[in-house]
Amino acid sequence: MYLQELQLKNYRNYESEALQFEDNVNVFVGENAQGKTNVMEAIYVLGFATSHRTSRDKELIHWDSEYGKIEGRVQKRNGPLSLQIVINQKGKKAKYNHIEQRRLTDYIGALNIVMFAPEDLNLVKGSPQVRRRFIDMEIGQISPVYLHHLNQYKKILQQRNHLLRDMQRKRSNEQQIMLDILTEQLVEQAVKIVQKRYQFLDLLQEWAAPIHRGITKDNEKLDIQYKSTVHVSDSLDMTKMIEEYYEKFGKIRERELERGTTMAGPHRDDLILHVNEKDVQTYGSQGQQRTTALSLKLAEIELIKAEVGEYPLLLLDDVLSELDDSRQSHLLNTIEGKVQTFVTTTSVKGIEHDTLKNASLFNIQEGTARIVK
Repeated sequence: MYLQELQLKNYRNYESEALQFEDNVNVFVGENAQGKTNVMEAIYVLGFATSHRTSRDKELIHWDSEYGKIEGRVQKRNGPLSLQIVINQKGKKAKYNHIEQRRLTDYIGALNIVMFAPEDLNLVKGSPQVRRRFIDMEIGQISPVYLHHLNQYKKILQQRNHLLRDMQRKRSNEQQIMLDILTEQLVEQAVKIVQKRYQFLDLLQEWAAPIHRGITKDNEKLDIQYKSTVHVSDSLDMTKMIEEYYEKFGKIRERELERGTTMAGPHRDDLILHVNEKDVQTYGSQGQQRTTALSLKLAEIELIKAEVGEYPLLLLDDVLSELDDSRQSHLLNTIEGKVQTFVTTTSVKGIEHDTLKNASLFNIQEGTARIVK
C-alpha cells in the first residue's frame, strides 16, 4: 500500500496544503518548527485516528479555526481507498471511502503505519507504559477487535478504580457486590487482551530475532518475553487463565481497597527484552538498546506484511541522525524498493545512501511544502 495524496485543512500550522507522493521514499527537509513533523503526524492520525504527540485533539486544529481536516488517497492491492479525519471542538469523525464510521475501531487498520521517531529509541529503556502502547498500537492495526476489548477494559478499569476509592471511605454490601461484578467484567476483557498480546509477541519474536542477528552480525541473540502481573503464560487456555486472574484478585483484594486502585492486569504488564540472556534495559549498552529498538521496528514492518498481505507505510521522524552509519545503512537497505517511506530531516547532507539520493524531496517552510525534486 502507499499514500498517493495528502490534503490538510486547518491542521496545526497548515491552513491548506495538498501533497502528492511517490511510492518509494519521500523526504521533508526544513529547519525546526516549520511543520515537518506536523506532516508526519497528520499521516499518523490518518492511520490511527489519534496523534502520537498529544492526547488533546484540539491541539491539532489550526489557530482560531473551528475544525481541522486530513484527507488521504491510498492505493492498496485491491484498489484505491479514500480516508478522512475531521477534528472539531467536540471530537472527531472518521470516513472510510466517504462513509462515516460509527466507531473508530472500525476505521483503524485501513492504513497500516510503522513510525520510528527518536522517542522510540526509549522503547527499551523507557517506562512500561511506552512498551504497552507499542504493543497495543501494533496489534490494533492487524486486529481491530483487540482495540474494542482494550477500550472496554479501560472503561471497566476506570469504574473499578472509582469504586475502590469510594470504598476507602466506607464499605457496604452493595459496594462489595458491585466490586465482584466489575472484577468479573475486568477479567473477561483482560484474558482476551493478554492472549492476543502473547500471540503478537510470538510473531514479533519470529521476525525480530533474525533481524537482530543480522544487524549484530550474529553476535547477539534477542529474546522477547511478556511480563504479566498475574501468573499466566501463553500455554494456558482461557479457562485456566481466568482462574489465575480470580486467584490473583482474591489475594490482593485488601491491598487494592487500602490503596484505592487496581493492582493487577494488562494495564500494569510489561515486556522484558533480553540480549544474550541479559536484560538489555538494565544491563545493555546504549548501542545494544538502540539496536534492539531498531530490530523491533523493522520486525513490525515484516510482521504487518505477513499478516495483512502488503507493506505498511514507514514514518522516520528525525530518527536517521540518531542512528550511527551501520544502523542507518541496515534500516535503509531493509526498506529499499519495497516500503513507502516518509523521512523528516533538517538536512540530507551526510546521508549518502542511494535510497535517499533517489528520493522525492519536499522543502518545508512556515507551514508550506514545496517539492524540490
